[in-house]
Amino acid sequence: MPNPFVIGSGPPGTNYQVMKKAFDEGWGGVICKTLSLDSSKVVNVTPRYAKLRDSNNQVFGWENFELISDRPFETMLEELRRLKQEYPDRVLIASIMEEYNKGAWEEIIARCEEVGVDAFEINFSCPHGLPERKMGMAMGQDPEILGEVCGWISAAATKPVWAKLSPNVTDITIPAHSALDAGCEGVAAINTIQSVMGVNLDTLRPEPTVEGYTTLGGYSYKSVKPIALGKVMNIARTIQHDYAGKDLSLSGIGGIDTGSDAAEFILLGSDTVQVCTGVMIHGYPVVKNLCGGLQSFMKKHNFNSIADFKGMSLPYFTTHSDLVMRQRESLAAKKAKVGLMNDSEWSGDKFVENSESMVGN
Repeated sequence: MPNPFVIGSGPPGTNYQVMKKAFDEGWGGVICKTLSLDSSKVVNVTPRYAKLRDSNNQVFGWENFELISDRPFETMLEELRRLKQEYPDRVLIASIMEEYNKGAWEEIIARCEEVGVDAFEINFSCPHGLPERKMGMAMGQDPEILGEVCGWISAAATKPVWAKLSPNVTDITIPAHSALDAGCEGVAAINTIQSVMGVNLDTLRPEPTVEGYTTLGGYSYKSVKPIALGKVMNIARTIQHDYAGKDLSLSGIGGIDTGSDAAEFILLGSDTVQVCTGVMIHGYPVVKNLCGGLQSFMKKHNFNSIADFKGMSLPYFTTHSDLVMRQRESLAAKKAKVGLMNDSEWSGDKFVENSESMVGN
């Protein structure tokens, strides 16, 4: 890839025209909107998005309950073929999803490989709609089934495979283990977080409303970045410790809006980063700002490549008990007070000041 910025699966990869636009603007790779063999079962509704805004009306959260591609599988295949013919040196990844059916997975992989896609991303993580059919998140939340399906996929595919993981689990390293043990070349994380955007206090109906009703959606954009960073860090450490020496990759997703955001994901072990909601808000040319911001960070620290700083921040995660020990040693040496020493020092009159005295960024 010319850069680590990848169009995440969703509306920005929904047809030939938009994927062509992404390549023309300089995105490092494109993942198409998730495909299944039978698109006739996919019926979207409108509205299906909702925004969360701050006091300045700036968007920092986004909810959607959009389904996978509703376009005929054969139509999408022809468009993927055309893209590979026109951009043979660019990375085109097929996001795919099927039910618990080995034959269906084998068919969708074979037919996508025929048109020349470079890799696969397996959608084990869509948090709405298709879990009703035991697809997406419903499959990704069951490590045993996920591992079995990844085994089918790895046996059938001749191209690299990412398993896209859901954050809607207790410990994301468990499904990561299942996918990697079954032969996947990497994982992508995170997909959106199951959510309700809010309730309209005039109508008393949850939003976004469709004929007065709604459904659980997936939450994305800036506000999910801390959660995504935590999940990515845990996966990266798992890859470091349990798969040392293996050529595995990690694609980080969640709230990436600037080159600095991307740098944080790479510092925590990502090889590439994906952007979906950001494109829906800023458009495809935003990749130039993303690249420029990342280059500025690299220049500041004299990094010449992604490999120079990938995972550099991982060694600085430790246990809480270790933090206690380190601070005790520091205090003993410096005899300096840092914030409040114990809970008895909190003051009702100075509560905000007390809180600020312990903020570290």
